[in-house]
Amino acid sequence: MSQLALNLKDVTSGYKASVVLRKLSFSVANGEAVALLGKNGMGKTTLLKTIMGYLPKQSGAVHVHGQDITRLPPHRIARAGIAYAPQEHALFQDLSIRDNLRLGLVNVSVFDERFAEIEPIFPVFGSRLRQYAGTLSGGEQKMLLVARALMMRPSIILLDEITEGLQPSVIDRLADALLWERSRHGTTLLLIEQNVPFALKVADRYAVLKQGEIVDEGNAKDDAAAESIYEHLRV
Repeated sequence: MSQLALNLKDVTSGYKASVVLRKLSFSVANGEAVALLGKNGMGKTTLLKTIMGYLPKQSGAVHVHGQDITRLPPHRIARAGIAYAPQEHALFQDLSIRDNLRLGLVNVSVFDERFAEIEPIFPVFGSRLRQYAGTLSGGEQKMLLVARALMMRPSIILLDEITEGLQPSVIDRLADALLWERSRHGTTLLLIEQNVPFALKVADRYAVLKQGEIVDEGNAKDDAAAESIYEHLRV
């Protein structure tokens, strides 16, 4: 198996005639957590949608654990072991919490086992599995997205600004959930974030995206990491 969980080589993509990513090369090692930061409109969400096949690659290649997924459709990319929690709520509002969680499973017979494992991290769902997802608060819906991703037990999780609009206590719970997932299963994480403290708490490494290009990267645990990131976000 490749030592790289995710590898993008010279990837160009965007929306019809509008190019957003320009020959972007970027990789994440097996078991690594990388936070990708940047101001709005710099291509962060475009990058995740490109990886997942929701946007076509105009050029370049994407590999997951050495497998070329460049031209695969989204459902086959998901089957390659990638869970994606998008910025916009991708829940089925008129289905129950249980049904939303089951959608992440190929084999529903493992539901009870998987849910028992994540329930201590998300105790809010324990007695509410029959509740409709659409009745949950914004923070609870974000937690449900992450819970569904963890239920899949993927090799890679892509998270798009999962902390946006959340109160600090919920953000802390999400950070704990992701740290627990990595310690338990060695899952690879790619986080798109603007919440710098959250990103640096969860990640091993950070990268800054500006106008579709990586302009800075470094050790997330370095004392100078936050200052360097904030400098890019101010410009």
